Amino acid sequence: MSSLGMCFPRTWPAGLVTDVARRLEAGGADELWIIEDCFYTAGPTLSAAALSVTERLTVGLGILPAVVRTAAVTAMEIATLCALAPGRFVPGIGHGVQEWMGQMGVRPKSPLTALEEVTVAVTRLLAGESVSMDGKYVVLDQVKLDAPPADVPPILLGVRGPKSLALAGRVGGGIVLAEPASPSYVRQAVEQAGSPEGFVVATFSAFCVRDDRKTAYEWSAPWLAAQLDQKNPALPSLPFYDDLVRRYDESGVAGLVSMPVDWWQEIGPIGTLDDAAAHLDALEAAGVQHVGLFPDPEVEHGLPQLEHVVALANR
Repeated sequence: MSSLGMCFPRTWPAGLVTDVARRLEAGGADELWIIEDCFYTAGPTLSAAALSVTERLTVGLGILPAVVRTAAVTAMEIATLCALAPGRFVPGIGHGVQEWMGQMGVRPKSPLTALEEVTVAVTRLLAGESVSMDGKYVVLDQVKLDAPPADVPPILLGVRGPKSLALAGRVGGGIVLAEPASPSYVRQAVEQAGSPEGFVVATFSAFCVRDDRKTAYEWSAPWLAAQLDQKNPALPSLPFYDDLVRRYDESGVAGLVSMPVDWWQEIGPIGTLDDAAAHLDALEAAGVQHVGLFPDPEVEHGLPQLEHVVALANR
């Protein structure tokens, strides 16, 4: 069965993370996924806080932008978190939003090359190697971690495009797929990664459970409309994508609210608790090992969803 947990949105107050972690663990959920986006809260700090107040909960970090920290510091952060809670930390690294990288003066000319160099360097450092590299973005001179983790976690790459997914298959231990990570998109992404043996797949899933489907659909339809407007690259893998676009073009958000149930179940854990469970079963069948249910970014609406996460974890 896939490990199930909840995402901690970037907009939630940092001080809430320990309470959320404790409640998830006490309720029987498996994981908490920390979101690091510029310029909100820092992922390693929140991860450390969550790990320090739990004994069983796995904490995933999705994702550390590759070029924001040096490769050596990223490896130090990961090794330290692994030492705080052996076997309970799952790190993710990605390109980061290039506009944000530009704001900080670290935007690489080749995001693919930067991510590959960082991933290779971090992987080798975590393995305890003395690493020297003279790359375009990573330069190391006999750098060796004093305390590499005894149990090295897979480095999951938070990527989307075909070239980046192929890169993840070559140098990463798995992938983190952002919402909407449908089962059809998962299968496509793993195929584009080359379907390597032992490849770990984590997904973030836009999550909305209500007592009745229509209420959940009305709540989620504006989010889906925004994904269509932004041409989210995960959407074209949907088997009904052309019909979905046509429906949205003709009827707008109202057309999305009235979509067939099976469309919504493919897109995410949206609807009733049973609908959410059906989506999670489909993700597991597609090969997903970790699922982070992504609640509403507003605390007043998102935090009450924690009890539904716990119910699904105990199903």
